[in-house]
Formats: sequence, C-alpha cells, structure tokens
Amino acid sequence: MNITEIKGNWTEQKGKLKQQFAVLTDNDLMFEEGKMDEMYGKIQIKLGKTKEEMQEIIKSL
Repeated sequence: MNITEIKGNWTEQKGKLKQQFAVLTDNDLMFEEGKMDEMYGKIQIKLGKTKEEMQEIIKSL
C-alpha cells in the first residue's frame, strides 16, 4: 500500500485501527501531510510494534 492509497481512505483505515487497538486515539491517528513517518512512529511506540509489524497491520486493513 502506498501513500496515495493510505491518504485516499484514511478515515476508513483509522476506524479499523481504533476497533483493532482500543488504546489508539484520534490524536494518535491524525494524518498530516509530510508527517506520516512521525505518526507511524508514535503508533509503533504506543502499540509496541516494529516497523514491519505496523506495515503488515496497515496492509491487512
């Protein structure tokens, strides 16, 4: 999944992530242009996942 695909349906993906991981908040999932890596990093830390695990989670949504 590339950045365009992620941006295109982020609202839907955000809802799925929140369902799967109740610990995530809207603030954690706030998508800002140019700050995607920062957002991923915050989510990784909060969930205790590696970068590769996060990529798999996002792909599976």
